[in-house]
Amino acid sequence: MSDPRNVAHAKKVTQEKHHRQAQGKPGKEKKSRGAVQNQRVETAPAPANAEAAKAEQKPGDLEKSLAVLSKLKDLEFHSRANIETLAELSLTIEEELKQREFSEAIGALYSAQEAFHSKIAAFIETYQTKCDSLK
Repeated sequence: MSDPRNVAHAKKVTQEKHHRQAQGKPGKEKKSRGAVQNQRVETAPAPANAEAAKAEQKPGDLEKSLAVLSKLKDLEFHSRANIETLAELSLTIEEELKQREFSEAIGALYSAQEAFHSKIAAFIETYQTKCDSLK
């Protein structure tokens, strides 16, 4: 059986190739060092204030921000599942197996996961506000 990481990487590469072809963009082409050096570099003026920056947002920023928000919500979901699993394991270790020497360690893991969950939930709220402002 092949390594799942290799399979996932091959799938990602294939999807990127199909995406580029669908957009009519050529694949990655290597340029010689001289060709890169001869290209002009254009710089855009820096926005004067926050309002100007808002007006000059790239068209894909909302979509990318919503993708990030979706991944954050996925992390939060898995964090909640981890908390539930740690609670079950804690009960098993302490009550069923009577391995009290591990109860403090699993309690620390539970606390750390709970702290992560509360921080990511708060971050999701602020990021959601940012995404709403991009709309």
